Amino acid sequence: TFSPGQRVKGTVSRLTDFGAFVELLPGVDGLIHVSELSWTKKIRKPSDLLKAGEQVEVVVLGVKIAEKRISLGLKQALGDPWEEAEKKFASGTVIEGPVTSLTSFGAFVDIGNGLEGMVHIADITNEKRLNHPREMLAVGQTVKATVLGVDREKRRIRLGMKQLEPTSADEFIAEHKTGDSITGRLVDVGANRAKVEVAEGVVAECKLTGRGKPAGSGSPSAETPKADLSSLTAMLSAKWKQGPSVSTDESSELKPGQVRSFRIVNLDPAKKKIEVDLVG
Repeated sequence: TFSPGQRVKGTVSRLTDFGAFVELLPGVDGLIHVSELSWTKKIRKPSDLLKAGEQVEVVVLGVKIAEKRISLGLKQALGDPWEEAEKKFASGTVIEGPVTSLTSFGAFVDIGNGLEGMVHIADITNEKRLNHPREMLAVGQTVKATVLGVDREKRRIRLGMKQLEPTSADEFIAEHKTGDSITGRLVDVGANRAKVEVAEGVVAECKLTGRGKPAGSGSPSAETPKADLSSLTAMLSAKWKQGPSVSTDESSELKPGQVRSFRIVNLDPAKKKIEVDLVG
């Protein structure tokens, strides 16, 4: 009557510490071992999930006629949520859910569909170093996090909260627009590109059209945007602004440490990317 893989319905006849017996036919019971009750939750005892007299749908896992044993699975009938986890929770997906538990190494968050993700203690915040997640989080607290990765084989979902915190680059991009004239300090100069610190901890990329010559200087009639004097003043007064300034008419080779004038040509909030042109 019964074969492996078959879906059947029955009534929970009795519960034990190791599983639940389900009556499939009069005088014929099958056993759902406690390990076959849920894909995602650690069930300590069947009574936490089932009760006697309850109607359930199960999948037959095995039939041993000689031993008069039928093995059943409840979780197989419910479907494995991990089959769709990689698609539903792709890297970068933002989730929101309550904290279900805290450990010394991180916090577990309910992300729905019977799944939990884990935020490692190092990925909770950028503000300070935590000794324990409870310094920032509490069980039941609703949090937002981004998916960092899904490991279907190990049934693990890594989450990060600090990745959603605004960075210095986010603030810079929010306060500026394409075409703005700014000042910056060269921190690395290559053959065709340079890296420019445009604010404390914020680095932009600059494409060089000619080594040692400001971009656009080939044409005498080219219009040079006026430097932002307030930005330049603030820049020179900050710690990271050490190093000699270079006047706009200086044509010497570009070197790290020089303070120059730039124009913003692209702002990409998603990639936190800033691109500038050298104008002086």
